[in-house]
Amino acid sequence: MPVVAVAGGTGKLGRAIVDAIKAASKFEVVVLARQADDEKANEIGARIVAVDYNSPDAIATVLEENHVEIAISALGGLESRDQELNLIGGADKSSVTKRYIPSVWGIRYTEEFALSFPPAASKLRYLETLESTSLEWTAVLNGYFLDYFGAPKVKTYMPPMAVVVDLANNFAAIPGSGDVPVTFTHTFDVGAFVAALLTKEKWDKESYIIGDKVTLNEFVRIAEEVKKVKFTIEHDSINKLKTSQITELPSHPQFYGFFPKQMLQGMFSTFELMVDSGAFDFKPTRSLNDQFPEIKTMTVREIITKAYRA
Repeated sequence: MPVVAVAGGTGKLGRAIVDAIKAASKFEVVVLARQADDEKANEIGARIVAVDYNSPDAIATVLEENHVEIAISALGGLESRDQELNLIGGADKSSVTKRYIPSVWGIRYTEEFALSFPPAASKLRYLETLESTSLEWTAVLNGYFLDYFGAPKVKTYMPPMAVVVDLANNFAAIPGSGDVPVTFTHTFDVGAFVAALLTKEKWDKESYIIGDKVTLNEFVRIAEEVKKVKFTIEHDSINKLKTSQITELPSHPQFYGFFPKQMLQGMFSTFELMVDSGAFDFKPTRSLNDQFPEIKTMTVREIITKAYRA
């Protein structure tokens, strides 16, 4: 059975991808981590292989020793940029690794986004680096993770984090007009499509997933219908967002202990500007949904209903 390695596969998106690959039973999956953990390996049902992310040569050795044909990165966090670049380098050096999915997971980032959103700059660097390798690769674009709106009530490995719509507190702060469509996809659906993608003989450079697509105004209307309550709705102008400010949602202060308010507002204001620009309004000529119609995705209405039906 061919072997797939998932970097960052012990939690969050990576864990969802590991679960889906295991469920499909077409590939053996191993998890790359900074250290082995037998207890965690038993919990997720996959081997955890220790890897030194500081050394492309060491990574290449681990990939070769474990016969890894495909490497998938779900690395995240402030320290992930160099680790990802080294992982790409190690995969390229490996004599057995032929395919790679980088940690992009979101939208098609641009140089303009990169100026105000550092993660975008990192993701563009990953793609530039991959272009110079012999690896076949694809960037999976799935929009915004739907999980955030159901956690922790609906199963996910993602943490709760309200942006724009605070379902728990019946509150929304809409950026711009609120009429620009946004693509939302649950990580479990991302995992299912990735598992299917691994079976394709040839990859496109971009692989689109559209779990659901609604405007933010529609999102709020759905939430009001499901919860049978009227939301308090504020509106943030584009000029306000350009100053790195947003209307504070009721659930935001609980995060300030580890995510300072200024940093959170800066990140979310940039996200909301990207939404208003249409970056999340996917219109691909061909999506993974088209190629794998048997995979049914969770919708905005479904996740809100599961989490908050009155």
